Amino acid sequence: MNKNTQIIKSSLLKRKRSEKYFKYFGLTGIIAALLFLTIIITSIFTTGKKAFKQTAIKLEIFFDPKIIDPENKGTEETYKSANYKIVIKNALLNYFPSVNKRIDIRDLTNFISSSEEERLLEMILKDNTLIGTTKELWLTASSTIDVIHKNLEMLNITEKDRLIDNKEKKWFTKLLDDEKLKFQFNKTFFTSADSTEPEQAGIWGSAMGSFFTVLVTLILSFPIAVAAGVFLEELAPKNKFTDFLEVNINNLAAVPSIIFGLLGLAIFLNVMHLPRSAPIVGGLVLALMTLPTIIIATRASLKAVPPSIREAAIGLGATKLQTVTHHVLPLSFPGILTGTIIGMSQALGETAPLLMIGMVAFIVDVPGSFLDASTALPVQIYLWKSTAARGFVELAAAGVLILLTFLILMNSFAVYIRKKYEKKW
Repeated sequence: MNKNTQIIKSSLLKRKRSEKYFKYFGLTGIIAALLFLTIIITSIFTTGKKAFKQTAIKLEIFFDPKIIDPENKGTEETYKSANYKIVIKNALLNYFPSVNKRIDIRDLTNFISSSEEERLLEMILKDNTLIGTTKELWLTASSTIDVIHKNLEMLNITEKDRLIDNKEKKWFTKLLDDEKLKFQFNKTFFTSADSTEPEQAGIWGSAMGSFFTVLVTLILSFPIAVAAGVFLEELAPKNKFTDFLEVNINNLAAVPSIIFGLLGLAIFLNVMHLPRSAPIVGGLVLALMTLPTIIIATRASLKAVPPSIREAAIGLGATKLQTVTHHVLPLSFPGILTGTIIGMSQALGETAPLLMIGMVAFIVDVPGSFLDASTALPVQIYLWKSTAARGFVELAAAGVLILLTFLILMNSFAVYIRKKYEKKW
């Protein structure tokens, strides 16, 4: 074996060894990424699933006529002016007859969510024959009791680190031993807007805010971006001006989203005086941010159409505009739609630009239009995560699960559209 052959064999062995190492490093990176993703998703799911259920306490409620309708008027105004907190307090004191100190009564009453007072009123308004009767009801527990019930291991930690003191722990244990506690589906999470009380807070208000915001974004960005992409790719002359536009569009796609928020704050709020925290402003800001993404996707889809399509149409007498609108654009539409859906999913997950235009405000009402004050799903998650109350931890994780579900569905739909309608040339 001559020297050259040995050098070649040594080089081949070294190259194969390098390829093997590269393959192992690549696999290691993929496995590590999947492992970290699994840990994150598992952690979010483990915490977030607790928000889909809530604790209820079983009590015998006596609809005392002396409290609800002391003068026996039987009017709706009388029922609405009644103090249903006393009705709930009396039911708790009947179950815990040994509680007689004022501070203890207050702490015991805090076991039940304040939202249940409204529920008792609704029951009376629906059927006033309940007045004077006793009814066994499952009342929604306060957030503190809910957290303890979901994490019973907290009962074993020291009093100073526990959410309830030893006295409240004794009451809770009695309810638990007597099977007066149960979990029920937390429909409030899906039907209500934000609240200062975790057990009364829901995702519906922010979901509607995100819907209106993304709808405004789609209505504004899609036609403008598609028209701009078609013009630049098919109709515009190639000169320094169009080159300048192309460079800036590509640069805008890489601009941090918070810059668009600052732009929206300066123009839409300070100059145009549009309503703060409204989806119309959020949609305008996200439309500016999404435009470059859809334009780039449109141009890439148009480039993918073979030149023979254009040449055939022109050969049959079609004008350039007819060629684009009747042949090129329909064939590239699946790719354009895919890019648009991805752009919308990106807009749905944005937080920074919305913070800059005031959509971080505490909104307790569900928005009914583009002009109503609202927040958005990612901003709602941020608000819950930055709140000190322990009950908002599960809500924030559940909000992440809802947001991830929407993003996965939108991206899956984009993949489906591309696979189903994309043509192989």
